[in-house]
Amino acid sequence: MKVLVINAGSSSLKYQLFDMTNESVLASGRVERIGMDSSIVTHEPVGKEEVVEVKEILDHVTAVKRVIDMLIHSEHGVVKSMAEIDAVGHRIVHGGEIFKNSVIVTDEVKSEIKRLFELAPLHNPAHMMGIVAVEMNLPNVPQVVVFDTAFHQTMPKTSYLYAIPKSLYKRHKVRRYGFHGTSHAYVSDVAAKVLGEDLASLKMITCHIGNGGSLTAILDGKSFDTSMGMTPLEGLMMGTRSGDLDPAIVPFVMNKEDLTLNEVNSMLNKHSGLLAVSGLSSDMREITDSMGENEDAKLAFDMYVYRVRKYVGSYAAAMNGLDVMVFTAGVGENSVVLRKAVCDGLTFLGIEIDEELNAKRSKEPRVISTPNSRVKIMVVPTNEELLIARDTYNLVK
Repeated sequence: MKVLVINAGSSSLKYQLFDMTNESVLASGRVERIGMDSSIVTHEPVGKEEVVEVKEILDHVTAVKRVIDMLIHSEHGVVKSMAEIDAVGHRIVHGGEIFKNSVIVTDEVKSEIKRLFELAPLHNPAHMMGIVAVEMNLPNVPQVVVFDTAFHQTMPKTSYLYAIPKSLYKRHKVRRYGFHGTSHAYVSDVAAKVLGEDLASLKMITCHIGNGGSLTAILDGKSFDTSMGMTPLEGLMMGTRSGDLDPAIVPFVMNKEDLTLNEVNSMLNKHSGLLAVSGLSSDMREITDSMGENEDAKLAFDMYVYRVRKYVGSYAAAMNGLDVMVFTAGVGENSVVLRKAVCDGLTFLGIEIDEELNAKRSKEPRVISTPNSRVKIMVVPTNEELLIARDTYNLVK
């Protein structure tokens, strides 16, 4: 079975085509600047040269058609015809309380996803455009939706409820949902297998640290708590997001600066975090490269690390122990400096990092702690697309 995985954004679309007989990637790519006359299509077929073209792509239906054209192209294609695409899996950011697992797309499922637009107005409508675009181009191919929030639906009420009037939860479902669920689910499973342990027997913290970041406490093999909340704004300090802050700051700043609600929302989501503190960049690579001569960059890095440590400490306390901590995503997988800084401040947990192993570059999952460390520290490259492909395959086969 061949599964096409799609992650549709409002003006972009990423894709990977998997051969599920051996879970290999046949091709990957992206369509950028959808809706413009200078859209960019990048197609990367395995074993062949990358193809880049600039052309007018005004909507997602055309974008998906162009992706299919690339996949079946006589020169740089990887399959002979559309008939070889057996199923399509989509990433959906928000599944609310409705979707606790991945599901096959039906009219009822689409209706429920639309009802959740207000919980993820920047993401879910774009994902729906991706679903409709596939229907238009591959009308008889089954589709599956995989939700970022589904993995966290196992959280107890003590973790997901906010201490606000219960009527807000009952009427509007105001609660913590958590995100990056596909990543946390994937790396926790891989980590347990690498260690030869039963995931359900481990107390684990997974650290998905990229431009956006979240930590998840995994107990009995399930999400027990996670740092992101009703939206991806809560939790860690991130590239451009503020993370946790006193909610009274919002009305205070609105009054003092004469800002609208939309302006404050934009400030907290797009103009805060590493970017705001450093005054330099939202990219951790630029931050760490500049720490030696730029005090604000050093401050931004130190604040970031401090908040990661605080969450690790609180989750270790909440689970009454910690067996494994996993770093993943762009920063977590690649920043030697950040991993060391986080671990050096957690020696009270018995964490000892092996600096040589930490400095080693590898695309394989690995342990980077010393044999004497009471907590196993691991780096596990995430693969959310593969998890989506697996769920799609298992539901459709």
